[in-house]
Amino acid sequence: MQNPVNWGVLGAAKFARQYMAPAIHAAEGARLAGLATSDPTKAEPFQAFCPDLTVYDSYDALLNNPQIEAVYIPLPNHLHVEWSLKALDAGKHVLCEKPMAMTVSEFAPLINKRDETGLLAAEAYMIVQHPQWKFVRKLIADKAIGNLAHVTGAFSFDSRADTANIRNRAETGGGGLRDIGVYVIGSARFVTGQEPVQVESAIRWEDGVDAFTEIRAQFPDFTYSSYVSIRMHPHQEMVFHGDRGMIRLTAPFNPRVFGEARVELHRPGLEIQVTRFPADDHYKLQVEAFCRSVREGAEYPCPLEFSRGTQEVIDRVLENAVALP
Repeated sequence: MQNPVNWGVLGAAKFARQYMAPAIHAAEGARLAGLATSDPTKAEPFQAFCPDLTVYDSYDALLNNPQIEAVYIPLPNHLHVEWSLKALDAGKHVLCEKPMAMTVSEFAPLINKRDETGLLAAEAYMIVQHPQWKFVRKLIADKAIGNLAHVTGAFSFDSRADTANIRNRAETGGGGLRDIGVYVIGSARFVTGQEPVQVESAIRWEDGVDAFTEIRAQFPDFTYSSYVSIRMHPHQEMVFHGDRGMIRLTAPFNPRVFGEARVELHRPGLEIQVTRFPADDHYKLQVEAFCRSVREGAEYPCPLEFSRGTQEVIDRVLENAVALP
């Protein structure tokens, strides 16, 4: 792409430093042009791999630069809607970390502002850009495992020692459900194209945040169960179980960090076909897809309407949950 999209990042968050800013810098059709942080020392690791990066001392200063076309927002959850709307008002395309909103009702102003401005606004739900998930969706559509009967999901890590982490703070929208529940819920929706008709849940609360959440749901054609936790040994897995086979993803949500992305197709006779995806970077693929939408008008694979659907399920999980001891 000869005319790259100029990107700015609002805040020097650890996740932006380790993953998304390098992905923007490496992506075809993108240029990492700006970083907003009031602490110059936090900008130094970004400048180490992007020496020509312009550093702004405030978010507003970055948004006021007409040369910045798109912004990536890795702020704490409770600030996502506020700064996404400000960025859209400033004429910037927006890619905001998940969860983009705290409740489903907050998506209405985002969608309205997107439509009013004609700009692209999306949640940074990167897994739908990964080829392993596109592969699994095709396997399900082609009935490679027959009729889908049940989906199970799990995602956990242990953050109890990091007491200052925003995931451990209720006032910043912390908890496991909003942080990683979007993956076990959204991936099932993405692969099947179905929405749950019934949702049940149980939550173990700790200082106002959900430390463990179990979900059971009925979709039109299959049943579903999953759990997420920020107080358990690291684990992630998704399984799609049919009447003629099974699909298992061993590193469904952050491959290369958790392990190699592998899709196991279990067939009759105990046959297992393994398809590996060792090198794909879904963060980089996400940025490239976003830039194609901005420059070429290509359809973006994860519109706000999809993210709103996942948030609707999260709201139902929170509303219907039984408290665990």
